[in-house]
Amino acid sequence: MTEIREKELENVKGGGISPWIAFGVGAAVVFLIGLYDGFVRPLGCRE
Repeated sequence: MTEIREKELENVKGGGISPWIAFGVGAAVVFLIGLYDGFVRPLGCRE
């Protein structure tokens, strides 16, 4: 088994997801929940 040198170790990227992907998934989930709520429980305009 070979050892990873310090310089190579700094360049290793983990298996995490991009913050933009996490933001996009979160926004899509919130949008779909709002869309579902709008169809299931429509509220009229209040004056």
